[in-house]
Amino acid sequence: MDKKIKTAVIFGTRPEAIKMAPLVLELKNRPEFEPVTIVTAQHRQMLDQVLELFDITPDYDLNLMKPNQNLWSLTSDILLQTKEIFEKINPDIVLVHGDTTTAFASALSAFYARVPIGHVEAGLRTFNKDYPFPEEINRVLADAVSDLHFAPTEGSVQNLLNSGIKEGVSSGALDNAYEPGRRIYKTGNTVIDALLYTVKKGVDLSEFGLSDNLKTILLTSHRRENFGKPLENICDAILELVQKNKDIEIVYPVHLNPNVRNTVFNKLSGVERVKLIEPLEYAPFCALMKKAHIILTDSGGVQEEAPSLGVPVLVLRDETERPEAVECGCVKLVGTNKEKITGTVQKLLDDVNFYNSMKMAVNPYGDGLASKRIVDIILSRYIQQ
Repeated sequence: MDKKIKTAVIFGTRPEAIKMAPLVLELKNRPEFEPVTIVTAQHRQMLDQVLELFDITPDYDLNLMKPNQNLWSLTSDILLQTKEIFEKINPDIVLVHGDTTTAFASALSAFYARVPIGHVEAGLRTFNKDYPFPEEINRVLADAVSDLHFAPTEGSVQNLLNSGIKEGVSSGALDNAYEPGRRIYKTGNTVIDALLYTVKKGVDLSEFGLSDNLKTILLTSHRRENFGKPLENICDAILELVQKNKDIEIVYPVHLNPNVRNTVFNKLSGVERVKLIEPLEYAPFCALMKKAHIILTDSGGVQEEAPSLGVPVLVLRDETERPEAVECGCVKLVGTNKEKITGTVQKLLDDVNFYNSMKMAVNPYGDGLASKRIVDIILSRYIQQ
């Protein structure tokens, strides 16, 4: 090729950074590509931790995080600032990820600039525009304007086909063969690439004072829809579980959002065998997932990652856009009902067969080669043009 493929990779939150970092590294290793990394810093501190872990220095940092920022200002800021960058660098393709405001606004901006768009982790759906909010609509709109859709699973492929993206082809297997006019590819999820890269590093968890004689339950909860009473219910379930089970400890990295911290610290601060810690960098969080006996979470990424580590996951949501893990048995939805949370955790603690049925289930989200497949597809596309 006479000209390198200038590929703008845009992300702004910690989960996006984790899932896009392996893709950035893959692009940097390919001589046919000129990657340009753009971060909106929708999440500042947590984003920087991931950039350091993967040794990525952004080419453009919009630094948009503001106190009490709202969706209106964030969306407009991303649109206006990415417009200037696109006009300056004239990319051949823009890659966005998932369902954040960064993903949607950047995809819309690239569409306005008439630049081809690749949507990584395309096709996820709950089919409820209010749950999760605003992520469900963000991903639907990002899919609507994208040219290439890199779907993690067969279910995501079918969602895209059912939404009217008719040029897609589903082979029922992972593949990387570009075909003119084809828009949908099943690649696996890049989060597995990131996880396997990170757990190889090994991290010392001694600073957290975890006991080898106790079963560790890892808890994360930060979704907007769980603010208030739902999060109070989760905390009440934790209180009941530690009172009933003297052989468990809870570790909760508490999100920086005041809506989370106020509730959690009011309910759980000072409770024996409940460790409230600051948000973790990605590497120690992966190590903590690996050590955990059970994980309780409302995070989408954790639903995908933990099954690769053989850890049962209970999802603190009533709906998920990742049904494949539920279907294969490694993830169960428990919502925010106190009795359902405590009942399911207790069953995992007491019933070895039930526990092993979740632990041994095969992760449906990939094999650690998603980034390679995505880059191969883009390269094939430009070679054929």
